[in-house]
Amino acid sequence: MSLEPWDELRTALQVARAGTVSGAAQRLGVHHATVIRHIDGLEDRLGVKLFQRHAKGYALTEAGRMLTDGAAEAEARFDKLAARLDMLQSGIEGDLCVTTVPELCDIVLPVLSQLRADNPQLVPCLRVEERLARLEYGEAHLALRAGARPTEPDNVVQPLGALPVALFAAPAYLERRGMPRTEADLADHDVVTVEPGHARAPFDRWMEQHARHVGLHSNDRTTLLAAMRAGLGLGFAPASLQSDALVQVIPPRPDWSAELWLVTHVDLHRSPKVQAATTALKARFAALADESL
Repeated sequence: MSLEPWDELRTALQVARAGTVSGAAQRLGVHHATVIRHIDGLEDRLGVKLFQRHAKGYALTEAGRMLTDGAAEAEARFDKLAARLDMLQSGIEGDLCVTTVPELCDIVLPVLSQLRADNPQLVPCLRVEERLARLEYGEAHLALRAGARPTEPDNVVQPLGALPVALFAAPAYLERRGMPRTEADLADHDVVTVEPGHARAPFDRWMEQHARHVGLHSNDRTTLLAAMRAGLGLGFAPASLQSDALVQVIPPRPDWSAELWLVTHVDLHRSPKVQAATTALKARFAALADESL
């Protein structure tokens, strides 16, 4: 026994409320013949009489009352769901998931913090991982990516410019080993860097080609930063890094920079919260670019 389509159930509900075919037709904006066809089709499909026909209109049977009560509950749920969906499309609120690589975490967090302060109903989430989130499956609302331009279909890709990267070291390391003054001096220093064969970023490839003494390999950027702070060697970090535990040794160079991209799925790109996030992130990265000039 099937209870579809919904149009027939909605017609039965309106007949029950109006008490007449003409009243239901007027509420639904359809011809009265359509109302009669829907009711007859629904009764035939269910094998029960939903209405008693009489001179003044239609009266519900017991089965009809049971059916229309359920239809009224379903209608209320649909209306509530529609209101929630409309709220998501019209307001900056609810969950907002941003995914990015570890190097950008310190840049993105202040942006999300300000968005939250401006929009208290917004609940930001920052996923920091090397794996590319599948936006088409709803794993994130937007992604910040570094490297080659993303090419996945159905994504909106916007350039964010290049990430200025500098070489840093801990004060204790520099006190012990001295400050390198030239690129040639780096040959005598320890470095912390990614594992062999995993250099994808321009600065990682540069380090792989030029470093002679590795103090630590790791597959995790947070670990590399911790190793730099612990004095295990020189290492790369975003030039905007603010830390008393690290000193900038060599300023940013163009051949170290990685191209950055802001990626959203076409289905969510125009939603207010995604637009608010993309606008704020683009402004933040534009300001960083100006600071590096």
